[in-house]
Amino acid sequence: MSEKRALIIDDEKMFADFVRQVAEGMEYDVRVTDQADVFKEEFINFDPTVIILDMVMPGVEGIELVNWLAEQGCSARIMVVTGYNPHYVDFAKTIGSARGLASVQSYTKPISLADLRKALS
Repeated sequence: MSEKRALIIDDEKMFADFVRQVAEGMEYDVRVTDQADVFKEEFINFDPTVIILDMVMPGVEGIELVNWLAEQGCSARIMVVTGYNPHYVDFAKTIGSARGLASVQSYTKPISLADLRKALS
């Protein structure tokens, strides 16, 4: 198994594909989904080293997944992204830190190629 594993959950296919292509170009093994149940299964089986998590999706809120990751004792770096209110991502970052998640970073869509590469480094 690769030592660089990225798990992406986002309902915007174009954005998820962009992140996947960049991560694969940086030698990440990548899994992508837009479903919370698949995300949870992949998290357990794939053991990602970085998680790219959209905050606003149909059927699940990113905050719910941040809380679930904390309950699982997640040690992966978490990149929270949204195209909505940037304060929402800051809220997720605060909750993640308060719940004991080691690394929660926040980004606003659209994220530039340079910023994404820097975040994945």
